[in-house]
Amino acid sequence: QGQLVESGGGLVQPGGSLRLSCAASGFALDYYGIGWFRQTPGKEREGTSCLTTADGSTYYADSVKGRFTISRDNAKNTMYLEMNSLKSEDKAVYYCATGHVKCGLDWFKYLAKWGPGPPVTVPS
Repeated sequence: QGQLVESGGGLVQPGGSLRLSCAASGFALDYYGIGWFRQTPGKEREGTSCLTTADGSTYYADSVKGRFTISRDNAKNTMYLEMNSLKSEDKAVYYCATGHVKCGLDWFKYLAKWGPGPPVTVPS
């Protein structure tokens, strides 16, 4: 069975940066949409970033727009999330995921595969 293996999480100070990597094993990252959502205790799941593979267009939640950048490397079958200017509000477990629809508000309702990575911790 195909899997998504995420790495790159950890502790970073406010204003710092992290890069998350998500390697697909056993399948190609050619779904309609690929992206990242996050979960924090006491908060609803939030879709942060998404890339529509057909045209390369991206979608970002307002909470991360301008700070996060999603990308993909087909040769490595890996997607990345560059996170800059991190805030304490960004503290969460981040999941990389693939979906059956193009990126948009409803992208995270139609997930195909997903996998968590090490928690991203940003102290207050």
